[in-house]
Amino acid sequence: MRFSYFFIPLAFALPNLASANTCEVEITAGDSWSYNTKTITVPSDCDEFTVNFTHTGKLSKDGLGHNWVLAKTSDVNAIAQAGAPEGLENDFLPKDDERVLAFTPIIGGGESASTTFKTSVLNKNEDYSFFCSFPGHTFMMRGTVKQAE
Repeated sequence: MRFSYFFIPLAFALPNLASANTCEVEITAGDSWSYNTKTITVPSDCDEFTVNFTHTGKLSKDGLGHNWVLAKTSDVNAIAQAGAPEGLENDFLPKDDERVLAFTPIIGGGESASTTFKTSVLNKNEDYSFFCSFPGHTFMMRGTVKQAE
């Protein structure tokens, strides 16, 4: 019986610990044109959500750099087209474009970057995607962002 009582406080503490870690996700991409995941689900109890992005490859950011960008699915292609002429120094994104809801900078092999956004930018009636804005990568490097019910 003493064994059971010992674990009761721990059982109540664990759910709080677990929920604190659900407001972030680890995403990777290497020296290919793909992320390690195709779907990110944002829990409904998160006010902010963090994406920790790591380039696991070896190539430089100007050779095969990647980033993580969040936008409405309907805006992705237009953002990519408008961002291409902006160059690497602007992460191939149009400056101050309100359609870009969150993004990391372009990074190369062995580098990491993070972005945090307020979940209030997500509307349950919209479809959202994440993508890489490096020219040519957008069509292969895409996934969906969903809000949990």
